[in-house]
Amino acid sequence: MNEENQNAAAEQQAGAQFTIQRIYTKDVSFETPNSPAIFQKEWTPEVKLDLDTRSNKLEEGVFEVILALTVTATIGEETAFLCEIQQAGIFTIAEVEEIQLAHMLGAFCPNVLFPYAREAVSNLVNRGTFPQLNLAPVNFDALFAQYMQQRAAQDQQVTADA
Repeated sequence: MNEENQNAAAEQQAGAQFTIQRIYTKDVSFETPNSPAIFQKEWTPEVKLDLDTRSNKLEEGVFEVILALTVTATIGEETAFLCEIQQAGIFTIAEVEEIQLAHMLGAFCPNVLFPYAREAVSNLVNRGTFPQLNLAPVNFDALFAQYMQQRAAQDQQVTADA
């Protein structure tokens, strides 16, 4: 019985498909609302990074995944800059189980997109004449696992309330 399960898993894995069709910038915005006064201040910013991912099914086995980054740098109460990037990709993902598909859309694809988004942020900040900003790597697998735990806890709460 165990050997049958292993053979079935091997056959399914052999049929699994993953292809990057295209990676592109969907939206980009860079604002310096307090310039030129902000350039006169000592550069000791507080930098905040917000991440969001979403996916759209384009057709059977083809998905658009969008990684949205918002980077806000503030000095005191003033915003030095606000940088927003939506880095997207079109991926072919076929012959995988539902949980594997969710993981690929929620963690694997954003891992592919993040270096492109990080480079775009760095270039925009540099063009705004601010000091170099290199975003730290993000562990999308851990974020996806945390999301799944939160969802499971919410499902349990709904079941307990019912």
